Amino acid sequence: MPPIPFFRALLCIVFFTWTWNAIASTNAPPAWQRITLQNKASQTTYDFPVFANHDLHADLREIQEVIFIQHGIRRNGDTYFSTMLGLLKKSGRAEKNMLIIAPEFPTTSDNGAAFHGMPLWESHGWSAGENAVVRANGTYAISAFEVLDDLLTMVSDKSHFPQIRKITFAGHSAGAQLLQRYAILNHEDEGLRANGTEIQYIIANPSSFLYYTAKRPDKNRFIDYEQAQCPNYDQYRYGMQGMLPYAKNLSGMQLFQRAAARKIIYLAGTKDNNPAHRLLDKSCAAEAQGSNRLERALAYWHYEISLAGQSRSIQHQYFEVNGVAHQQEKMFNAVCAAKALFDVDTDASADAASCQKISPVPFINDQ
Repeated sequence: MPPIPFFRALLCIVFFTWTWNAIASTNAPPAWQRITLQNKASQTTYDFPVFANHDLHADLREIQEVIFIQHGIRRNGDTYFSTMLGLLKKSGRAEKNMLIIAPEFPTTSDNGAAFHGMPLWESHGWSAGENAVVRANGTYAISAFEVLDDLLTMVSDKSHFPQIRKITFAGHSAGAQLLQRYAILNHEDEGLRANGTEIQYIIANPSSFLYYTAKRPDKNRFIDYEQAQCPNYDQYRYGMQGMLPYAKNLSGMQLFQRAAARKIIYLAGTKDNNPAHRLLDKSCAAEAQGSNRLERALAYWHYEISLAGQSRSIQHQYFEVNGVAHQQEKMFNAVCAAKALFDVDTDASADAASCQKISPVPFINDQ
């Protein structure tokens, strides 16, 4: 019979191995789920990858709120998902009632067995809501906006989510570009609110904005931009010309009047002001909106207020997040973001930036 010390050593090895595996599994990156969505436009189904804190094929009847968190140009949905899940735990809200979904837009560089049968986009096309260049199951060229529509349809289905009462779309950088345009162009918002579901959009540090008219900021006013400087400055992604089929039947001012009643919250980091940032859109169309993200965000806020006129009939808010640069985790951890995301009041601290709400004062020269 082996001596007692042998068994003690064996037990220690087993315990160490179990502990290490537990730690490794805890620190492992999250795995994405393949879900099947029903496309409203074509009445076809397609698979799509998402990260989520609940099994989306399980019983979800206790879910009351959904947060869609949208990745940036790196398409690191796992990182964005982990950030939002950490903030949920920090908020003290019950995870059983909260569903976090991070859509992961696959591109042609991802083409492989894992994404077989899924729509694939060009590297930047998804961030403007464009159509996939590889069709889902080879049948229908779905747009990135339609994916968001179909995700909305999924979580607003009362047979699976009977307690749903609030849906949030939150995006940073390129993800914020996608959601800023979706907040304006989608056709789902009013129907959800009419059925008692609150919907809001949190737009953090995008490189550019979608303008409703051909005017652009010039110091303390908005003027007709000199097209000779940038012939395509008002083309879609930046303006109303060449609008995507998804929203081509409404004029710019019709879109503004509709969007003004939607709950849109803009967040801009006060240190996201580097005109040479390597991920900043430096096209002439983007430069027409300002030299850096902070300048572009503030100008766009003044632009919307000017469009609203004296009535100030607009449900949008604009916050500057103090001391934060182009950092999604710090933006969403800010005091104003925590309030919008989780309806919790927090104090500014070393890891939670303070916010300044900017009052709606228009530029001197309106449209």
